[in-house]
Amino acid sequence: MSLVSKISNYIPEVTGPEKKLSFNDKLKWTGLVLLMYFVLLHIPLYGLGQNALAQFESLSTILGASFGSLISLGIGPIVTASIILQLLVGSKILNIEITSTEGRKKFNELQKVFILLFVVFEAIIYVIMGGLAPAVGALNYQFMELVLIMQLIVGGYMIVLMDGVAKKWGFGSGVSLFIAAGVSREIFIAAFSPFASPLNPDVPVGKIPYLIQALGSGDATGVLLSLVAVFATILVFVISIYGSSMKVEIPLSFGRMRGHGMRWPLKFMYTSNIPVILVAALMANIQLWGRLLENWGLPIFGTFIDGTPATGLVKWVNSPNVVRSLVLGNASGELILQAIVYTLILVFGSALFSVLWVKTANMSADAQAKQILSSGLQIPGFRRDARVLESILNRYIPSLTVMGGALVGVLAALADLLGALSRGTGILLAVMIIYQFYERIAKEHAMDMHPSLKKIMSSDD
Repeated sequence: MSLVSKISNYIPEVTGPEKKLSFNDKLKWTGLVLLMYFVLLHIPLYGLGQNALAQFESLSTILGASFGSLISLGIGPIVTASIILQLLVGSKILNIEITSTEGRKKFNELQKVFILLFVVFEAIIYVIMGGLAPAVGALNYQFMELVLIMQLIVGGYMIVLMDGVAKKWGFGSGVSLFIAAGVSREIFIAAFSPFASPLNPDVPVGKIPYLIQALGSGDATGVLLSLVAVFATILVFVISIYGSSMKVEIPLSFGRMRGHGMRWPLKFMYTSNIPVILVAALMANIQLWGRLLENWGLPIFGTFIDGTPATGLVKWVNSPNVVRSLVLGNASGELILQAIVYTLILVFGSALFSVLWVKTANMSADAQAKQILSSGLQIPGFRRDARVLESILNRYIPSLTVMGGALVGVLAALADLLGALSRGTGILLAVMIIYQFYERIAKEHAMDMHPSLKKIMSSDD
């Protein structure tokens, strides 16, 4: 047994149910995980003084976190570990055959170890580098730093375990669930909150109350900015839902049942929201690390002015609100260039991670061909051979992987640049995640109602 396997055996994890759960049971577990997430989100860290990460609260929703709470790490360690492992496996630095049972087992063991390491590492870094620090002048300052680190480790690994519960006992990924919950909460507040903004007591936080106020006072600029934010959000919602429903359908037939068949769907957004989750989390981490390094006097990633990225890499991975600048008349050539660079990073980054995800998540043409054949299906008019089926799937899957990944990058950048009610990446993720949960819940419900559909419908998963 390798060292990684030995370490993995000592890391706590969630075991799956011994029997198939009913629709209602999965719904209860998903609801319980969501309730626990919101409870943890509102538990502050004991002994916290300085919260230098509070200025990045808009990024926290993408990380499924709330800086200063027990789950300040959010999904950061999970996503970071996934990114690094995908790059190592995709570049063949780690020679692991993901398609085999043994290779998948090694990958999962390595992922468990990496996630725990990043939970511990990020907890230490957040505290030691001053992102989340005890009150200045507190007695036993070093001891309080240790207390904060231990709380972050506990909260961080609770997120990992809750993700496991959602995957094995609920309707899907806890990572996706936490992002959707955080973004939905942010959109609701940004749209409807009547309370005054802390930055401007005369203006409500919610864009709709602000729109009503601006109409009453004849503030044309306020009306325009509010309308653009609301319509940009609606636009991304509509395009995301339309894109999620687009698919290529391959006609298949049951080899032993003549006259009976089905269509195997390949979605246009083939890798769904996974690429943009990875890119968004990577960009958010760059900004967080940039701020922490600047506090340490090492502005490797750039500098900040009043909490806003001003120079270096942190500036180019931060989205400018182009529409707001155009309305207020302070747009510049540098701002337009920043918008173009930001868009290109999202588009090419999403396409790249989409390709890597297909390789590491058993979504390649050969994996899909094996899954189709194991379901007793084949393409009418062709002999039952995995190589033939793989060659046909290869006409679609590589193109859908790149184009679908690029599209989610374009949508995320569009909402960011238009100044929607939440970060564009967050809105896109929330819409696609909720749509996926809807599809999964509908499928589970149908299989509970008609058990005979299970074998056919499970082939889409």
